[in-house]
Amino acid sequence: MKKLSLLLLATMLVLSACKTKDDKKKVDQPVDLVDIKNPTVKIQKVWGASVGGGGKKLRLGLGLAKAGDRIFAAGADGEIAAFNLQTGKQIWRTKTKVDLSGGTGASLDVVAVGSADGQVLALSASEGKELWRADVKGEVLSAPAVGLKEVVVRTVDGRLRALAVTDGAELWSTEQQIPRLTLRGVAAPVIAHDMAFSGFDNGRVVAINMADGATVWDAPVSPSHGRTELERLNDIDAAVKVVDQEVYVAGFQGRAAMLALDNGQIWWTRDVSSYRGVDVDDDQMYVSTSEGDLVALKRRTGTEVWRDASLKHRGLSAPAVVGDYVVVADLDGYVHWFDRVTGTIAGRSKAGGERVTNAPLAVDGMLYLLNDKGELTAMRGQPIVARAAKAAPAPAPAPAPEAAPAPGGG
Repeated sequence: MKKLSLLLLATMLVLSACKTKDDKKKVDQPVDLVDIKNPTVKIQKVWGASVGGGGKKLRLGLGLAKAGDRIFAAGADGEIAAFNLQTGKQIWRTKTKVDLSGGTGASLDVVAVGSADGQVLALSASEGKELWRADVKGEVLSAPAVGLKEVVVRTVDGRLRALAVTDGAELWSTEQQIPRLTLRGVAAPVIAHDMAFSGFDNGRVVAINMADGATVWDAPVSPSHGRTELERLNDIDAAVKVVDQEVYVAGFQGRAAMLALDNGQIWWTRDVSSYRGVDVDDDQMYVSTSEGDLVALKRRTGTEVWRDASLKHRGLSAPAVVGDYVVVADLDGYVHWFDRVTGTIAGRSKAGGERVTNAPLAVDGMLYLLNDKGELTAMRGQPIVARAAKAAPAPAPAPAPEAAPAPGGG
């Protein structure tokens, strides 16, 4: 599977090379950013840290996880660290000496990561001490999901495995047939309502009973179509979003959809291509498309509310809802803040000078980003209150009339 994923990359490079310079300028080049004349949000960097591991290594599966008052991050060179959410104070740092490619997943007790050679590592969330290692015999390119009793891991061979949180022993596994040609990357599993949810490279989303590994439902969200293998790519490479009794998902060259949590029934779909994941608020679902659009859809109907196309081909991250804003980061480390209601650009900041591949993490009005150089940035956005116009001076009071002489006065 790794060779086939690399084959896809090589094929896309060849196809790109066949285009003329004019075509590349029109189609492939990231648009230049335009200055925001009247920003409506003030963005403050609260703290920064680093877990290293920059360079040319792909960081498709290295993101952030939160548990309690801590945030966890991992670097490609094997460093894993815990920081205080509010202050950025480092609580612990562990050097595993492993080439990490998937992580972090966390609970109050355990932090889990995966490696390119099929190792899953579990560390104590309180002090960073390694608890166990397990060989899952497959490359891990996304963060494991950590539950009360299980650590659930997706591997590139199409398997979803549950490992005992106590010692890493395999409890169950399930498998989906994967096409010969796929994008490089796999969806991170999600644990909710005693089930594990995951998208696969065949355009399907499955729900698995955590207790015994039985399939609760299996939904074909994005059926493949087209004459060539490239046209039939329909990977779901990002985590689904589970909210209340609903599951939200988007796939590459496929669809965005809402599914019923209990039986996988598809309530609505929209033709949207994305490999970066989604976020939702009380009313809307947000999607970063593979072309670089940011789209807002009604949660209940899938109706498009607004679309911003000002960031074409800038390799957007998944969106994150932060207060009144929805935020995406791009290939140059710029972080773009949009008004959730209107879709207008509200402000822009920067998280280092490297691409932000993985989804930003929003917690209690703070935004956390890990760029591909391993730099972690925490920032906050506050609305800019327009200054009231200076009031005109009040007119001077009219002089009081002179008192008339009292009758009979003399």
